Amino acid sequence: MPYRRTENVVRRLAARHDAIMAAARALAAESGMGAVQIAPVAARAGIAAGTVYRYFPSKTELVAALIGALAEREIAVMRRAADAAPGPLSALAAAIATFAARALAHRKLAWAVIAEPVDAELDALRLAFRKALAAEFETRLRTAVDGGHLPELDVTLTAAALIGALMEGLIGPLAPAMADPVQSRDAVQTLTLLALRAVGVVDAHARGLVVQTSLPIREMK
Repeated sequence: MPYRRTENVVRRLAARHDAIMAAARALAAESGMGAVQIAPVAARAGIAAGTVYRYFPSKTELVAALIGALAEREIAVMRRAADAAPGPLSALAAAIATFAARALAHRKLAWAVIAEPVDAELDALRLAFRKALAAEFETRLRTAVDGGHLPELDVTLTAAALIGALMEGLIGPLAPAMADPVQSRDAVQTLTLLALRAVGVVDAHARGLVVQTSLPIREMK
């Protein structure tokens, strides 16, 4: 008769997995992706290093799982914000502002997941995340263009350019320090306005979209 895990065992295994992932995320947020090593993660999670290896046979697999989980969550949050918007341009503004606000709220973690120098294998995983972000923007741009809300443009190239502008402006080495929530809010609004103007939204309408979008993202964490 094959062994079947009891419900309690399944819950315990899932809880241990979640503790490992939470520890890895905390270390990445504090010190970057280079800090995500098996021994520190085990210590942070309060378990033995050998237990971590049972779930993740190597550091690379652990970091890959972390990047995948974070990417999936961020894309889902962006999509929910855009889907809840009342129209195509509002959806685009919501996607941009949501990404910007969350990246700025977790600046070191965003840098670790998107741009921090790591080995080639992990770079490939992070490239997949960036492509998924660009695809989400591309979807919103194409909907707006097809509906006549934006002028004709190369949505693939534009989406990639938006990702670059947001990353450099918010978390790149040239990005200014944000000392307080007011500065962070202003930075998100400035970059959202910049992006909307860049894709052809007239200034008055772009400003209105920024004001409309700033309300639901204000408390986003």
